[in-house]
Amino acid sequence: MKNLIILLLTMTMLSCGGTKTVRDSKKVIKGDWTLNSISYSEVGTYNVSLLDDASKACFEGSTWQFIPNNNTGLYTINDTSCSTGERYFVFTIQEVDETTGLYDFLLKPTNKKGKSETSQGFRLKLNALSDTNMQWQQTVTVNNKPFTIIMNFTKL
Repeated sequence: MKNLIILLLTMTMLSCGGTKTVRDSKKVIKGDWTLNSISYSEVGTYNVSLLDDASKACFEGSTWQFIPNNNTGLYTINDTSCSTGERYFVFTIQEVDETTGLYDFLLKPTNKKGKSETSQGFRLKLNALSDTNMQWQQTVTVNNKPFTIIMNFTKL
């Protein structure tokens, strides 16, 4: 009986952790990245403010740091013609594709101490992830049609 209780407790604790594919993805995402390029699903010139913060031009070349053990991170706008500096965020995994190990997540801006100053968050899809490259997609609606913003990162 005692062994059965220990076995049940162990199984319960293991089932509460993230899936292996998520844990593996978190190991890969951990570290420093550069946002190299941003493109759109539609051809044209758009005035997009990413993450309600800055333009595409300001975000290209920004550096990102992910700390997956506590789902936090920060990005730094480096373009001197923009409002430069560090911006902090937390991210929450929303849905996992078990076959790829990739996931959709919610990125929420915070202050340096991890406190959210707004209830706003941004739903993003981790579209591709390798040891050296990562791609995010954010789909928004423009004129009642889906419009996808594609962000390509390389690991430093």
